[in-house]
Amino acid sequence: MRVSLLLALLQLAGCAVNPATGESNFVMMSEQQELDLGQRYNQQILKENPRYADEQLQAYVQRVGERVAKNSHRNQLTYQFTVVDSPDINAFALPGGYIYIHRGLLAYLSSEAELAAVLGHEVGHVTARHSVQQQSQSTAWGLLGQAVAIGTGVGAAADITGALGNAFVRGYGRDMELEADGLGAQYLARSGYDPQAMIEVVKVLKNQEDFALDQAAERGDAQPAGGYHGVFDTHPDNDRRLQQVVGPARALATGEQEVNREAFLKRLEGLPFGDSADTGMRRGQRFYHGDLNFTLAFPQGWNLLNRPDALIGHSADQQAFVALTLEDNPQSLPPLELLRQRVGGQRLVAGVELQQAGLKGYSAVIAGNAAKRVAIIQHGAQVYLLVAAVRGRASLESYDEQFLSVINSFRPMTGAERKEVKPLRLHMVKVKPGQTLEALANNSKLPGDAVKALRLLNNLYPSGQPRAGDWLKVVR
Repeated sequence: MRVSLLLALLQLAGCAVNPATGESNFVMMSEQQELDLGQRYNQQILKENPRYADEQLQAYVQRVGERVAKNSHRNQLTYQFTVVDSPDINAFALPGGYIYIHRGLLAYLSSEAELAAVLGHEVGHVTARHSVQQQSQSTAWGLLGQAVAIGTGVGAAADITGALGNAFVRGYGRDMELEADGLGAQYLARSGYDPQAMIEVVKVLKNQEDFALDQAAERGDAQPAGGYHGVFDTHPDNDRRLQQVVGPARALATGEQEVNREAFLKRLEGLPFGDSADTGMRRGQRFYHGDLNFTLAFPQGWNLLNRPDALIGHSADQQAFVALTLEDNPQSLPPLELLRQRVGGQRLVAGVELQQAGLKGYSAVIAGNAAKRVAIIQHGAQVYLLVAAVRGRASLESYDEQFLSVINSFRPMTGAERKEVKPLRLHMVKVKPGQTLEALANNSKLPGDAVKALRLLNNLYPSGQPRAGDWLKVVR
C-alpha cells in the first residue's frame, strides 16, 4: 500500500523552477492552470470587494503597478491592479497577476514609492508563484489523506492529514513574505524607485500592530494577533532577516531614486477615511446607509463587520451575532409568508408582527437546539432579513433582548441624519512653524485619541512630531 501511495503521489506531483528565485519548487499546477485559476477567483473577488469609484485614482495605481511589474521576473503577464473600497489595512494578490489594494491601506502610505513597494511586494508573490506552491501543498495533503483513508478503511485519517496540511499551510508564512519583500525591493530599484520604501511600508504595518496592541491594553482587551507580516524579532529598522532580503536591492539602484511624496499625497486629497457613503458608515454603535436609506443600532461594546453581502454585528466575546442581508421578494409576499419561505420547513415560534417608523415586518424564533431569532422588514421596494444566533455555551434567551433591540432599531434615516452623516475624508495641510499634532488634533473628527490616530496616519507613531513645511494628512 505504501509503495502504491507514493507512486500515485509522484504521478500527481511535480517540481518546477521558480521563475523569480531559480529554485525548484513543489507544484501541481501548470502556468496556464494558474492563469485560469486567477481569472476565476478574480471574478468572485470583484463581487465580494467593491471597486473604489474614482477612476483617476484607479488609473494612477494601475500605472504605478505596471511600472513595477514591467521590471519583474514575469513581466509577460497582464497585471491588473484594483483599489478596493474598504477601510481595511490590506493588499493581496491572486494567481496570474490580479492585485488588490484596499483604500484603507492607501490612506496610511506617504509616497508613491511606498505605493510601489506595496504593489511590488504583491507582484513578488505572483512572480514567485507563492499561491501555486501553497495550493499544491494543500492539495497534496488532501490527496494523501484520501489515499490513507481508502487504504486503511479509517475515515478519520483524512481528517488528521487534512489538519496537518492546514497547519503546514496557514497563510503565506514569514519566509514567503520576506521573499516577496526582497523581490519587491528589486523591482522597485529597477523601476527607479527608492528600495528603502519597502522598509518604510513595513514600518507602517508594524506601527499598525503596535497601535492595536496599545489600544487593546488600554481597554483591557485580549491582545490581537500579529498582522500583515506576522511577529518581528525587532523593529523593522533592526530586523536582521528583513534587512538581509532588502539589502541586495540597493546595489541595483542607479542614479536618483524616486520617492514622490508630495505628488502622491495630492492624489489622496478627499479620499474617504474609514467607512464610505457607498458602503455605509458607522457612528458609534449606529450604522447608516444613505443610498439604501436605513439605519440601525447595535448594543454597546459590539463590533461591526461591513461586508458587501452582509452587515454583521457581534458581541465582544464573539458569542452572539446578528447578520443583516438584503433579500429578493419577486412575489411581493407579506413578511410572515416570506419568512416562512426563507426558513423552509423549520418551525417558527414566539412570532410577533413589527410596526416601526412606518415599516412592516415580522420576527420569530426558529425552534431547536440551535435556536435563532429571525426577522423580515419591508422598506419600500427592499426587503431585509435579520438572523441572530449564539455560539458555544451561550443561550438564545440570554441574548434575545439585545437581538430584539437591534431589530427594533431598524428604521429610515431622518433628514437631519442624511445631512450630518457624511464620510470622513483625508485633507493635506502644510505644517506651520511651531504647529504640533496636538494643535491639529483639536479640529479632527477622528474618534478616540485623535493625537495618536494622527501620528499613526502620518507614520509618526508613537511619539513623533512633524517639522515645519511638512505635508501632513488630517481627517475632517
